[in-house]
Amino acid sequence: MDPVPTEAPAVPTRTSAPPARGARRVERLCHATGVLLVLSGLTHLVVFAVYGGPWDGPVSWRKPVTFGVTFGVTLIAVTWVTSYLRVGPRLRALLLGVFAADCVVEVGGITLQAWRGVPSHLDMETPFDTAVSMTLAVGGVVLVLLLTVFAVVSFRHRPSGPAGMDLAVRSGFAILLVALASGAAMIARGVVLTRTGHQEAAYHSTAPLKPLHGVSLHAVLVLPALAWLLSRTPWSEPLRRRILYAAIGSYVTAVVGAGAWAAHAY
Repeated sequence: MDPVPTEAPAVPTRTSAPPARGARRVERLCHATGVLLVLSGLTHLVVFAVYGGPWDGPVSWRKPVTFGVTFGVTLIAVTWVTSYLRVGPRLRALLLGVFAADCVVEVGGITLQAWRGVPSHLDMETPFDTAVSMTLAVGGVVLVLLLTVFAVVSFRHRPSGPAGMDLAVRSGFAILLVALASGAAMIARGVVLTRTGHQEAAYHSTAPLKPLHGVSLHAVLVLPALAWLLSRTPWSEPLRRRILYAAIGSYVTAVVGAGAWAAHAY
């Protein structure tokens, strides 16, 4: 006589719902913060139009404009792109929370110094200016560490998402590492020149690396966004892959060109 079949053991329920809800709250907070930073940058574009003044140089309205928009867009992009990474929700929420706070500190310090009419970076003229400059420098190091962690995760575990998203995310983070390296180089060289008494040279030392830094910074948004848009088309997967490969190749070419120009100008 066959034994009476028994019911399969119940699958234990997941206990990660609260962290998931917490992660969603952090995502909403990061998106809102990113929008506010972008609006801050655009507001200072209006301030520049009203008050005038130089657009370039260590003291200008360009810095709160470009940093506000760039940090806001980057925060929104990183929040979205990291949703494809295979990382625990608690850890991701923690890293995104720190990243958002750091973005606010960076933009806030730069904006404060713009309204005071003094340089935001590499300014050691007074104890307060030194404190702001060093805070921004430390904040830059924190940004580098956080984004490097996300980049490492993207290569250790294949990102999820539609076809091509894994390639786009990994390529975006790989190019982002170039932006982080160039940013760290600007900070390091500027601090060394400032500490050795070459203040004016420190202000101008970042110019050759700015194009490289700016171009490579936004690959982590552009390439995944392209992969997402391609996944919404009726085109075949091989065609979408070819388009994505072409976009990555073009982006790498632009980064190499900016790097060559930086090496020549340095």
